[in-house]
Parts: sequence; C-alpha cells; structure tokens
Amino acid sequence: MASSRDRQRKLARAKLDRQLARRAAGVRRKRRVQAGLGGALALVLIGLGAFWALGGFDKEPVNTATDVCVWTPQEPGVNVDAQDVGLPSATDVPTFGTRDMALTTNQGNITVELDLATAPCGSASLAYLAGKNFYDNTKCHEITTEGALHCGDPKGTNLGGPTYTFANENVPSNAPTPSPAPSPSASAAPGTPATYPAGTVALYPNPPGSNGSQFLIFFKDFTPTTEPAYAVVGKVSGGSDVLDKISKISTVDNGNGAKVKPSTDITIQTLTVGAVKSDPSDNAPTPSPANPSATPSATAPPTGAASGTPSNAS
Repeated sequence: MASSRDRQRKLARAKLDRQLARRAAGVRRKRRVQAGLGGALALVLIGLGAFWALGGFDKEPVNTATDVCVWTPQEPGVNVDAQDVGLPSATDVPTFGTRDMALTTNQGNITVELDLATAPCGSASLAYLAGKNFYDNTKCHEITTEGALHCGDPKGTNLGGPTYTFANENVPSNAPTPSPAPSPSASAAPGTPATYPAGTVALYPNPPGSNGSQFLIFFKDFTPTTEPAYAVVGKVSGGSDVLDKISKISTVDNGNGAKVKPSTDITIQTLTVGAVKSDPSDNAPTPSPANPSATPSATAPPTGAASGTPSNAS
C-alpha cells in the first residue's frame, strides 16, 4: 500500500510541476508580448512627437511661398547690348507700400515714389538693378517727343538692359472722361485727362510688353493715340524743378534721323532705392546734397517737350 501511495504522490507532483512550468512559460510569453507592444508604442509616440514638432499637424504648410514675379532670361548672345547681372528674387517681392528711388544727376536730384501695390515686379527690378549699381554713371540718352526723359539704357541704343525681361503690369487704359480743368500742357483733346500725367514714371518696354531696365520720366502730360504701352511704376515726388530744367534742354539728331538726343549730357551719377515704407511719414532716402536743386517742388512740373521727329519710344 505504501508503495502505491508513493507512486500517486510522485505522479501528482510531476503533474503539478508540469502545470507550474506551463504557467511560467505563459507568463514569460505574456511579458515578451507586452514588452514588444510597449516598445512599438514608444516608437509611435516618438514619431508622432517629431512629426508634431516639425509642423506636421499644422493646418497650413510651413513653406507657402509662391512666385510673385516671372523673370525671363534671354538667350546668350541674342542681344549684344544686354549685361548679365543675374536674376532678382521671384518670391521675396514686396507687394504693398512704397519705396523711394533717388536719382543723383549732373543736372540735379530727382526722387521717385515707387508704388509696390500696382507695380511690384517693376519696382523689384529697379531695386535689384540699383543694388547692382547698374544705373550709376549712365546717360539718359533721349528727350522724347512725347515729353519724357528716357533713361536706363547704358548702351544708349534702346536695346540695352539686363539679360532678363518681365511682362507688363499696371499699363493704363485710354478711357477719356471730361475734365473741368485740363492742363494746358496736355497732348490729349481738351477736357480729357492725360493717360500719363506730368511726373509719371513708367517702364520703357523693348520689345513691346517685355520690360528690362529702361524707364521714362514724363515732364508733360501725354496721351497716346494708340493703345498705351508703358507700365506705370510710380511718380516724381521731388526735384520737379530739375525735371523742368531738363525739359528745356535742346535736342539733336541721334544718328538715326530722330531729333531726340540731348544736346547736353544728362548723366545719372547714382541711382538708389530705399527701404519699403508702409507709412508715408517714414523717412525717405535723401539724394546727395551736392546740388541744392533737389528740394521737392510743391507744384506740378511745367511743360516743355522737345520738338522733332517721332522717337523710337513711340
């Protein structure tokens, strides 16, 4: 009997050992699964944290910059009068406020207020070229029969400029309406406001619709008889007396049969563009004090267009 009970106890003990072994194995498996899940969860949390820190949950993309202006490079060698100065930024373009463009010339100083809201790309191009000293020590090569000073072509051929172009913006339309007090200098019909009033600063495109560095400063009212072609970038804000003096300079043949070349050199010694101003009370860049005639005039520039055959700028 004793030996039978011993065998039963041994069998029960063996069964208990097997049960304990299975339980221990199950616990180890459960712990391994839990550890794996915990590690995976930790990795997910780390990834989500990094995604959040980098702005992955933002409603707006981090970089939303888009091109404001399109600069079209010219093919090398096509225009021998063009100068390679690179390309302005296409995205970092101010689109509100004004900037002051200061011209120091051998005839006196002129200040222009550039309108960034209506001509952001034209203003950006002028500022970029000014930063490259593109206009310094260049001649304004024409006084046009339209009543404007033509500048910005270092070659003086109407073909000079940078090796990029950009499309027109802010070209006015001819929509005449009666005016109670028309300017006596207007080239339009009596009672019709000028498309380009005296003091207007506009780009000179060449070829038509493609702008570069050239610009016109009108010293008398002008309304074209055909579709307007000049994109307005701003207006004269100082130096009207200098512009009046320039308008009285006589013109001679430019070598191509057009009497538009100034008989006296009109040289831009320096051209600078100031910082963006959102408030008209902000300080403007001051032209060189070398010529006291830079004091702004309170009246519009008097008339005085040069006579002669039509200019190439028509």
